[in-house]
Amino acid sequence: MKPNIPNLAIATFISLLISYALYSWHKGDNQMLLSIGSFLSLGLMLNMLIGINFNMGRTSVNIKVVAGVFFVVSLACNLFFTFIRFSVSTYVIVNGLILLLFIFIVYSLYKSRQ
Repeated sequence: MKPNIPNLAIATFISLLISYALYSWHKGDNQMLLSIGSFLSLGLMLNMLIGINFNMGRTSVNIKVVAGVFFVVSLACNLFFTFIRFSVSTYVIVNGLILLLFIFIVYSLYKSRQ
């Protein structure tokens, strides 16, 4: 596993811009929660997608595909929360489950070392 610094910076700034867009579009009380939660989840997934290189062939492709799928799912979920009123517990539970499932799958793929 080797980080690619320019790609990490680009992925982080893309996640930052997306989270700022979600912050500015949401007109409820939970703007800060939405922006921080979306930055953390989207940033982790996008960094795994384009910012980190793995030295294993099939494992690298599988991790990048999983990261791309979970990035789209997390983005859709955060967009959904942007346009509705939501409680803090609902947001934390839904995004926490998505994020932990992503981490578990990536960890399992990385440990298989194929």
